[in-house]
Amino acid sequence: MSYLSSKALSRRTVLRGLGASLALPFLDAMMPALSARAIAAGKPAHRFQTFYVPNGMAMPFWTPKGEGRTFELSPILSPLQAYRDKMLVISGLKANWNYIHAGASGSFLTGTTRGGRNEVEIIADVSMDQILAKQFAKQTQVASLELSMDMPANAGACTGNLSCAYTHTISWKSATQPLPMEYNPRSVFEKLFGDSGSTERSAREARLAQHRSILDSVSEKLTGLRRELGPQDQGRLEEYTESIRDVERRVQRAEEQRELELPTMDQPQGVPPVFEDHLALMFDLQLLAFQSDLTRVISFMISKEQSARPYPQIGIPEAHHPLSHHGDDPALIERMSKINTYHTELFARYVERLSRTQDGDGSLLDHTTILYGSGISNSNAHSGDNLPLMLVGGGAGTLKGGRHLVFNDQTTMANLLVTLMDKLQVPVDHIGGSTGALPIDTLSGV
Repeated sequence: MSYLSSKALSRRTVLRGLGASLALPFLDAMMPALSARAIAAGKPAHRFQTFYVPNGMAMPFWTPKGEGRTFELSPILSPLQAYRDKMLVISGLKANWNYIHAGASGSFLTGTTRGGRNEVEIIADVSMDQILAKQFAKQTQVASLELSMDMPANAGACTGNLSCAYTHTISWKSATQPLPMEYNPRSVFEKLFGDSGSTERSAREARLAQHRSILDSVSEKLTGLRRELGPQDQGRLEEYTESIRDVERRVQRAEEQRELELPTMDQPQGVPPVFEDHLALMFDLQLLAFQSDLTRVISFMISKEQSARPYPQIGIPEAHHPLSHHGDDPALIERMSKINTYHTELFARYVERLSRTQDGDGSLLDHTTILYGSGISNSNAHSGDNLPLMLVGGGAGTLKGGRHLVFNDQTTMANLLVTLMDKLQVPVDHIGGSTGALPIDTLSGV
């Protein structure tokens, strides 16, 4: 067997077959085995992800007790206890555009100070993720992923007689171009792995019709590659390809369920009927996209603003949005907190997967910055003050976790976005209505 030793395998190696392309996870063979200096100097890819939750937060159950490093995790944050040292909770920031639900998601990544005034006037600003995507597209095959658990709706009025674009997306290509969020796992899978790199579309269509795996199209190349890899890399490659095969099986199963069990539903093929099954697929796809370095930018909405999804599986049969208008009733706020806590439980499962996935000399969690939060705090009042926000991950060595920072000077969230751009090495003068960078590293006493 011939192991790659003196010559590194390209980090961007792609195995191409008919109707398919397969990027590889990070392997030891991608580092020059005989150059310790090169390994030491190698910098991990820094990835960015947004995890957006809608309809505000039950703030008494979100806000940690204490500041700095001695803070106590709140009930909503408690599912992330195992990752406390990777958490930077930030309190006191305000939204740049606070107009009910439209301003919540519309300004979350754009920092815009105003939006449209009617259903057809759509105005915001370029979102942070798309500024990153434009830069990182030079290094990855997919500039960015924009994902959601809800069908896109970038037309019609949804809140305050404004366009549904504001409530259904957080990503903006330009000030007048909101990006639709993809919620069909099949579409996401094909975007990542279904491009053959040629004009031969019939090959992909034939593969889909026959329910053949992406891996079948590149099986010979995989076999040849395995012969060139060491035992540890072979194990990583096997685990990675089995993950891809598992996702394919589950997408196919979801399509079969749609055809056989629920033919009258208007959801497209590939969307599982059970929320948790759908979410698990979306998480797995995001993990594979990061693991294979197909993209370094993902924006994800667990639900759109004004989401009416109920959660009977956790004992909350009420629709989320109406429950969020709790009239400051302590009993209703506590019920809403159960939805918020469930969201962090689901998020913690994803974080755990990132922490177990090796990436160079660390894990994907070590090399990722995740912005988690909502564009509304007190949902009953549609308040844009003291937004529930936190950063999770190691940020490729740029984030200092295990802290709770409190800002009391009415600083806007756009300043945090500017700081994150600096840490991702794509510095900008401003984002939306920002007035400078947020001092999350040098704040006195923490």
